Amino acid sequence: MRKPDRPKSGVIFRCAIYTRKSSDDGLEQEFNSLDAQREACESYVTSQRHAGWIALPEMYDDRGLSGGTIERPALQRLLSDISRLARFRSLSFTRSTA
Repeated sequence: MRKPDRPKSGVIFRCAIYTRKSSDDGLEQEFNSLDAQREACESYVTSQRHAGWIALPEMYDDRGLSGGTIERPALQRLLSDISRLARFRSLSFTRSTA
């Protein structure tokens, strides 16, 4: 198994991928719009591996939900995960500077 390329700076950027389709049309297909969106995003993140980008394995997919509101389960889960990580990083930073 090939090890991921390490950026010269040593900084790693973890990239969450969020996908959404506003209708259920076509989502029953084996490969659908959400899959295509994710594949395109993963390809782009992979192309930036030299800069330290890695795609997170978590799937944040909203199926059949309008973009007219932020009340979408996968989007809310993503925002919550970001918030939790930011709080963790903040706590770690304050402990190390105390």
